[in-house]
Amino acid sequence: MSSLGTELRHPTAVIDPQAELAESVIVGPYTVIGAGVTIGERVRIGPHAYIERETTIGDDCQIATGAVLGTDPQDLKYAGEHTFLEIGPRTVIREYATLNRGTAASGKTTVGSDCLIMAYVHVAHDCRIGNHVILANAVNMGGHVEIADWAIVGGVTALHQFVHIGEHAFVGGGSRVPQDVAPYVTVAGNPCAAFGLNITGLRRRGFSKEAVAALRSAYRAIFQGELNTRQALDRLDEEGPHPEEVQRLIQFIRDSSRGITT
Repeated sequence: MSSLGTELRHPTAVIDPQAELAESVIVGPYTVIGAGVTIGERVRIGPHAYIERETTIGDDCQIATGAVLGTDPQDLKYAGEHTFLEIGPRTVIREYATLNRGTAASGKTTVGSDCLIMAYVHVAHDCRIGNHVILANAVNMGGHVEIADWAIVGGVTALHQFVHIGEHAFVGGGSRVPQDVAPYVTVAGNPCAAFGLNITGLRRRGFSKEAVAALRSAYRAIFQGELNTRQALDRLDEEGPHPEEVQRLIQFIRDSSRGITT
């Protein structure tokens, strides 16, 4: 360890000799970092954080006070198998968030790049979080949840295990989500229901007027028409071809095993 690395780590921090930290990593007071942890360049770790083991943190991440990463899955089927937690670059994990490693089912829990994981969020075993995802305060998810790129989940929301949330979707705060959420769609409530497209998000991310118009038309056919979901999808297939965004919406719904929030 270089003298620079020593100066950046508070003397009360406990770092296992088998952990690998880039020289530029800052470690706050009373933080504990275990064996098998790999931390990239310019990562800042606040005081009293706990990174248990087998966790990889990408460059330029920020880990706030009291965050707990890489702990054992909260799953009765977990039998001590060798599993991992992976966090992409530039992701921010705020105070007291908890992120568990995976189980034998997939081997790892993953969080992508440029995500914001706010305070008290729980990311359970085998979850897969995409890039640019925002999870607001106290979002709690069961195991095997998948959240695609650019999705946003509002605070104090519960996500049932195995739920999938599509890209650019928006889940309102205080929701209970037992079924999949289609891409580009806004849902909220308990029971959870769809409330149209995530128009604000699509505009902010530069979707063309033509793409938004095509998604509006597809949304009306699937969520507001007289046909059931399968019939609506078949009708859309017959009317194709469609823009890429509509094709993704159709395929996501066809692939859903839990059913779609409508």
